[in-house]
Amino acid sequence: MAGRARQQTENKVQMDADKGAEKRPKKVSRNPQRTQETILDAATEEFAAHGFGGARVDAIAARAQTNKRMLYHYFGDKEGLYLAVLEATYATIRNAEKHLDLARRDPEEGMRELALFTWRHFLAHPEFLSLLATENLRKAHYLQRSEKVSAMHSHLIDELADVLRRGEALGIFRPAVDPISVYLTIAALGYFYLSNRHTLSTIFARKLTAPDALNAWGEHIVAVTLASIRT
Repeated sequence: MAGRARQQTENKVQMDADKGAEKRPKKVSRNPQRTQETILDAATEEFAAHGFGGARVDAIAARAQTNKRMLYHYFGDKEGLYLAVLEATYATIRNAEKHLDLARRDPEEGMRELALFTWRHFLAHPEFLSLLATENLRKAHYLQRSEKVSAMHSHLIDELADVLRRGEALGIFRPAVDPISVYLTIAALGYFYLSNRHTLSTIFARKLTAPDALNAWGEHIVAVTLASIRT
C-alpha cells in the first residue's frame, strides 16, 4: 500500500514538472552570434510593424524568447537595437546585390538585372520598406549615426558607375549619367508603387498586388530606367 502511494506521489510530481516545462518559454541558443541574430529578427518584425515609437522592448524579448537583459547586453538600449536593425536590413540588400556581378554583364543586361532585383527585393522584404518609412519620418535621425550604411552603398554606386561608363563607351548610354540618379529612379518606381498600393488600387479600381500586375510593373521599371539613359 505504501509502495503504491509513493509511486502515485512520484507520478504526480513528474506530471507537475512536465506541465511546468511546457509553460516555460524556450530559451535561445547560448551561441552569442545566434542569439544576436534571433534578437535582430524579432526586433525587425516589431519595428516594422509598430515603428520606433510603438515598438516595445518587452515584445521584442518575447518574440526572441529571451529576456531584456540579453537584449541590453548585446545592443545597449532600444536606440542601439533599432540602429542595428537598420544596418542589418541594408546589409541584406547590399550583400544580395553583389551576386548580380554587374562588372561582368553586358551594360543593358546589367541595368535590367539591377532594376528587377531591386523590385523583387522590395516585394520579398516588405519590412525594409516599413523601416524606410519609419526612419524617413524621423528625418534619418538614427541612420545618420551609422558609418556602416554609407560604406555599403559605395560598392553598389561604384559598380553602377562602371556599368554606365561601359555603356557610354559602346555608344548605347548617354554620356556622364549620374549613377545615383539612376538608382533613385529604380528605387522610387518600386517604393512608390508598393507604399501606395492600397490607395492606388482603390482609386483606379485595379488590383495592383495581383501577380500579373506586379510582374508588369517590374518590366515597366526596366523600360523606364533604360529609356532614361539610352542615347
